[in-house]
Amino acid sequence: MVEENNVFLEEEDTQKDKYMTFTSSGECYGISIRCVNEIVGLSKIASVPETASYVRGLINLRGKIIPVIDVRMRFGKEPLEYNDRTCVIVITVNKTVVGLIVDKIAEVRTVEEDQIVPPPSVVNNSGQNRFIYGIVRTDDEVIMLIDPANLISEEEQETLSNMA
Repeated sequence: MVEENNVFLEEEDTQKDKYMTFTSSGECYGISIRCVNEIVGLSKIASVPETASYVRGLINLRGKIIPVIDVRMRFGKEPLEYNDRTCVIVITVNKTVVGLIVDKIAEVRTVEEDQIVPPPSVVNNSGQNRFIYGIVRTDDEVIMLIDPANLISEEEQETLSNMA
């Protein structure tokens, strides 16, 4: 909020309805642009012993050590060999910086709140729905909106923070 003549005006939130969309396992996902720091190409990953299989390890991003997780594996899908389209979306979740390895970046999309519907209550074997807080239907696809706070639990956030 900005104070102007003793009246508080709400600043326009230009990122409010913006989502970074990406594909993983042939599905389209979106994550609020508010938690996205940057997108980088995949660089050399240093593996860390005794971590969950989806925690691929650590990358060095301009001198800062960032833990990275493979979204595909986090969702219980088979790992895929990385290629030149594979990217890392660097996000911040409750002050923890983590990289999400995704198959391919799509685009930034504007999604109005009234376009978002709750996910089906049926949970598949991988428990994927706990990571999804909403679904957006477009003319040609379905975009599943990821809840970053559920993607990485508080305990995992602490573990990942300690790795960096």
